[in-house]
Amino acid sequence: MAATEKDVRNALKTVKDPELGLDLVVLGLIYDIEITEADVHATISLTSPFCPVAGQIVEDVKTAIEGVDGVESAEVELTFEPPWTPERISPLVRASLGL
Repeated sequence: MAATEKDVRNALKTVKDPELGLDLVVLGLIYDIEITEADVHATISLTSPFCPVAGQIVEDVKTAIEGVDGVESAEVELTFEPPWTPERISPLVRASLGL
C-alpha cells in the first residue's frame, strides 16, 4: 500500500521542536512532501538557522518518515528559504501560545 502525504504528516507529528515542545507540523516547519512510489522527499525548516540540534531534528524526521508503512526511503532537505516565522503556525495554536 502506498504512503500518502497525510500518512507522512501524521508521522511527523511525533517530531518535536525541543525548545518549543510542539511538533514540526503544528509549527509549520514542514514546507513540502513529495512521494514518488515508495520514496519520500521532505523539505523542512527550523525555527532558527542557528538551532544547535538541527542534525538531530533532521535525523528524527528521516526516521519518522521511514517508519510509515509503504515508505522504503526518505530524504530530508533542510531549507531556510523562506525563513520560518510564527505566522506559519496555525492560527488556533498561535492564539493559544499568545502569539
